[in-house]
Amino acid sequence: MFALTSCILIVDDMSTMRKLIIKQLKELGFSNFKEADNGSSGWESISNADPSFDLVISDWNMPHSSGLDLLKRVRADSRFKKLPFLMITAEAEKHQIVEAVQAGISSYILKPFVIDTLKEQLRVAYEKSQ
Repeated sequence: MFALTSCILIVDDMSTMRKLIIKQLKELGFSNFKEADNGSSGWESISNADPSFDLVISDWNMPHSSGLDLLKRVRADSRFKKLPFLMITAEAEKHQIVEAVQAGISSYILKPFVIDTLKEQLRVAYEKSQ
């Protein structure tokens, strides 16, 4: 599983959702977070991070660049092929989930969600990255 010292990037255009995710991650013992408010700034954070992030948690619908756009950009860069990428979104249409899977998503959570779901999907994302 992820080390509790893992650096996690949370990408969501809603600051309240970023705060909620951070709160739940803190309850799970994590403490190292960075935030971005859209896919473009998320990509900038990922590509310039030193050391690199251990996990990305992203929303789908955001201005400037969506979470799916960010995921595709991450997977297209050989440095980040195995970077665990968890999508937390309200997008529940089957074709959207299929599109995310085809783009290389590590795990997918539908909003609203509970901490147990987050914990389980973190495990799934970690296992897929190994």
